[in-house]
Amino acid sequence: MDWSDYDAALFDLDGVITPTAEVHQRAWGRMFTDFLQDHPDVDPYTDDDYFAYVDGKPRYEGVRSFLESRGIELPYGDPSDDPSGQTVCALGNRKNDYFSEVLRTDGVEAYPGSVRLLDALEERGVRTALVSSSRNARLVLEAAGVTERFEVVIDGEVAAADGIAGKPEPDTYTAAAERLGVPTTRSVVLEDAVSGVQAGAAGDFGLVVGVDRGAGRQSLLDNGADLVVADLAELL
Repeated sequence: MDWSDYDAALFDLDGVITPTAEVHQRAWGRMFTDFLQDHPDVDPYTDDDYFAYVDGKPRYEGVRSFLESRGIELPYGDPSDDPSGQTVCALGNRKNDYFSEVLRTDGVEAYPGSVRLLDALEERGVRTALVSSSRNARLVLEAAGVTERFEVVIDGEVAAADGIAGKPEPDTYTAAAERLGVPTTRSVVLEDAVSGVQAGAAGDFGLVVGVDRGAGRQSLLDNGADLVVADLAELL
């Protein structure tokens, strides 16, 4: 692709910059599998459920989406709910505990191809922002040593504090472009989740790049990606 057509790159985090999507996937699987032990008549949680209902969405929305798929109703609760509780927020908090535990013990490194692209964009003067639904985004960036690579970070904490609608709405990406001072039409969205490419397609962005880390090339194209790569180094 010709980067001279664009002035900003807006990156998702998990599965795009770092392989933390795998950590999230394991944490979701552990939480839902444990939870469904009390619902033996319901189909078990699978990796397909992660991509269909959870991937890329704000944490509590992911919980609610999966529960709806199984016809399970729980009170929404409050973000302060104890992780051992039986509310949407409690389950989301339990998943977050599992994620934080793995991140602390195993750490995380950025994808080499993603680092190469960041290097190239810095040389070209292309502005960069990080746009993630995760409330753990800054923790992950620090663990991977790439915090300083992004001028703007719009994560789950910022979105909640500023009242910005999460993916699949385009608002977080639009906010990132605005805070960089770059028109959306001159900005590239880079996403690995279906809900993320849907967010990019719903906005007036110059290009939406899907990164296939498991969601499937055709699925990403069908949901709004203009092109799909397996690794960001392909965009050099």
